[in-house]
Amino acid sequence: MIRKSFLAVRDHLTGEAGPGVVLMAAAGLALIVANSGWGSAYEHALHLSLGPLSLLHWINDGLMAVFFLFVGLEVKREVVAGDLSTPAARRPPVIAAVAGMAMPALVYLGVTGAAPALVRGWAIPSATDIAFAIGVLALLGSRAPASLKLFLTTVAIVDDIGAVAIIAVAYTSGLKLWALAAAAVVLGGLFLLNRRGVRTLWPYLLLALLLWAAVLQSGVHATVAGVLAALFVPLGDDDHAPLDRLEHTLSPWVSYAILPIFGFANAGVAFGGAPLWAPLPLGVALGLFFGKQIGVFGAMRSAVALGLAERPEGAGWVQLYGVALLAGIGFTMSLFIGGLAFRDPLLIEEVKIGVLAGSCASALLGFAVLRFAAR
Repeated sequence: MIRKSFLAVRDHLTGEAGPGVVLMAAAGLALIVANSGWGSAYEHALHLSLGPLSLLHWINDGLMAVFFLFVGLEVKREVVAGDLSTPAARRPPVIAAVAGMAMPALVYLGVTGAAPALVRGWAIPSATDIAFAIGVLALLGSRAPASLKLFLTTVAIVDDIGAVAIIAVAYTSGLKLWALAAAAVVLGGLFLLNRRGVRTLWPYLLLALLLWAAVLQSGVHATVAGVLAALFVPLGDDDHAPLDRLEHTLSPWVSYAILPIFGFANAGVAFGGAPLWAPLPLGVALGLFFGKQIGVFGAMRSAVALGLAERPEGAGWVQLYGVALLAGIGFTMSLFIGGLAFRDPLLIEEVKIGVLAGSCASALLGFAVLRFAAR
């Protein structure tokens, strides 16, 4: 029994569910630490200065730039040669993702009354955590058709593109022209490397690091540099293309190190502060839970009825509704955008409460719907 239990745990951790399970564990540990006698030490450690940035900033601006580099690689591969390479393939996830980003924002603004102090948080419930959502879906095994995983993955990828655009446009301030000029020069270098067919990775990584440093100083959030750098990494017809090699190398580090570290550093919230029914946490929670499911599921029902898209193969409407619920797991990206939207520690704590409540409700109900839905 012990051996079977160990093998079952190992299979979950090394399979598709692994990154989501590890991320859940990191978030749970953060909550335990933040509400224990170690809470003060936890907060103090996150704000320790390490050179020009605090530990929390190194995680959110540095490690997350690597995460966005990985996201950019994945987006480029899917758009150029993957599941988003044709207009017909792109249409359903784009329709679902756009509606799934707009509706949560509207719900948030409706709940908060568009209060001037809170309006900057409109994008917080618009994001989907791909690792967390796919992890929950993978726990269902064969009860979830492969087409649903593909649909959820592509919706989350389009969602990530939207999140990057929102970060670049809505959360940019105090632009420094010299830093933007430096970033443009580095981008020109990346373009030349790509045009000349350079397949060695280290020149791309060196320029990506310089690009990150320039963007960090520019007023645009530094993580955008990761996506921009990814666009220039060459993708070929073989498995040894630079993009495939870099994506393969980064995958375990992103899944089992960067995202759990981010989750542990950002999910710790001490209970007993603002209640869930305060405008900010309630707006975030309801935006994730109701806004996402209404947006994604409603858009797909309408698109299929109008002949603009087809339902995922082998999946019923109840199963698609379950996936729409899982899209309401906003954990990583929602916490990240929350940190950009607000600087007041009290408001950031309220964001965490709302994100955790909305994401957990979406995960639990989504899992239950898919678990008991007819095959």
